[in-house]
Amino acid sequence: MFELRLLCPEDRVETLCEALDALEALSVSVEDADAQTDAEQALFGEPGMPPPKEGWQRSRILALFADEPLAREAAALLAAQDFFTGCTVMGVHPVPDQDWVRLTQSQFTPVEITPDFWIVPTWHEPPAQARQLIRLDPGLAFGTGTHPTTRMCLRWIARHGMQGQRVLDYGCGSGILAIGAALYGAASVDAVDIDPAAVVATRDNATANQAPLNAGLPEMARGEYQTVLANILATPLKVLAPLLCGHVQAGGSLVLAGILARQADELKAAYAPYAQLVVSDTEDGWILMTATV
Repeated sequence: MFELRLLCPEDRVETLCEALDALEALSVSVEDADAQTDAEQALFGEPGMPPPKEGWQRSRILALFADEPLAREAAALLAAQDFFTGCTVMGVHPVPDQDWVRLTQSQFTPVEITPDFWIVPTWHEPPAQARQLIRLDPGLAFGTGTHPTTRMCLRWIARHGMQGQRVLDYGCGSGILAIGAALYGAASVDAVDIDPAAVVATRDNATANQAPLNAGLPEMARGEYQTVLANILATPLKVLAPLLCGHVQAGGSLVLAGILARQADELKAAYAPYAQLVVSDTEDGWILMTATV
């Protein structure tokens, strides 16, 4: 395979990517051309907020082609277009053959939740010290155990236990929290998400882990639960305050994540009419907030 490298200003990125797709590029990626220099720009904003701008001032576009003639033909055709003014062909370079599946898998290794509770991709052997584990591979839905918010929720589940409880995982993503609750003794687990793909992922992952649970859209959540888990983001968590608290039975636990440390006071204020939230865990600038309702 061969890689065509282009340099272009921000306003040409979308046009060039569309043109490369039409020219049979196998893949197209965009990078900050000024990365790791004094001119580098932060493109992404806070979680849940729109980016401050749509692209970098100067972007490097990398397009992968099946062979060298295709890559060079694409470069020649693009260079002849009016929209290519201000852009530069940086060259065509061979890409060494690699086992891309193995390379991707190598990026995902077992994740420790507690010394004896681990998240383990299917292609890895469990660590010797693992007494409880969830088998989970990266997929379309959020929640592989690598993010601090997921780890904090799972730690809470492991430390408190779910024995005999009715549990709700609201915004289940991959289903990892619902599976954790089932493995730690919950009698009944409902996992809900607005994304149908997440519901499918949760069902598949639960089956793979022999974790009995019910997965569906949010309207499936009915009645009260002894524990309600929600690992989303601060803004939707604030909007959902009355709904989530309404699902917690008296004396039950509310567990919230997806919250930055600086957002703690906002969440406390939003939930004050229903529950008194406290910070129960913190990791890498993220916090876990819990309450007894």
